Amino acid sequence: MRYVRVILDGQADSDVYGVLEGDAIRVLKASPLSGTAEYTDKKVFLMDVERFLPPITPPNIIALGLNYQEHAIESKMELPSAPVIFLKATTAITGHLNPIVLPKDASDFVDYEAELVIVMGRQAKDVSEEDATDYIFGYTCGNDISARDCQMKLDRQWARAKSFDTFAPIGPWIETEINPDNLKIQSRVNGVVMQSSTTSDMIFNIPEIVSYLSRQMTLLPGTIIMTGTPSGVGFARNPAVFLKEGDVVEVEMEGIGVLKNPVVRGAPI
Repeated sequence: MRYVRVILDGQADSDVYGVLEGDAIRVLKASPLSGTAEYTDKKVFLMDVERFLPPITPPNIIALGLNYQEHAIESKMELPSAPVIFLKATTAITGHLNPIVLPKDASDFVDYEAELVIVMGRQAKDVSEEDATDYIFGYTCGNDISARDCQMKLDRQWARAKSFDTFAPIGPWIETEINPDNLKIQSRVNGVVMQSSTTSDMIFNIPEIVSYLSRQMTLLPGTIIMTGTPSGVGFARNPAVFLKEGDVVEVEMEGIGVLKNPVVRGAPI
């Protein structure tokens, strides 16, 4: 099933959760993770959508670095012996078709990273790899937008670089019925393919990721886990490619869909 969250035309103050069925949305009474996600008697069409929202409001955004072998190689880093964990601010979240804003303080070296995103459905603590997928609600597309100057030169750590507003696009919906083991993943900038790989290149697979993270911290329902990006990121290309105003970035995950975001420049303070 595909769970979506949108604002309908003319209802700017009210978000709607629903299940996508073709070009229609069957509206739910509440979030699918609320425990009261029954259907209403209302059905609307995609043409009635004013704006896509992130399909979930996460209590935490956990992300992995260097989790694809070829990306670790292009980054000139050793393959990690355990998942490399970092966090993104929840205020970085944004949805399908919403703009990625180049921030005033770090606008010139902003990079894209196509990612498969796990959405946790149950609280998980100290779970085994064998049981890990029982705690997953579904999967969505993600883009780990990164200000490389902050990450690599100015701060030399990842918090600010990964957490500017709009630096965590996810969507367009949550897919609950896929096997994540060997999915095609691709990013495009203005229609040009920049990354193209499969999740089989992951160093740590989905059960390993969830089990490992659950041993470090409690994973709350709705937590999203960005599982790393394949090779082809902008800073590693020759010449380097960074996002600029007017670009359109797409992340496509096999079995899920396409997350698409335009790039705009932030207004001066």
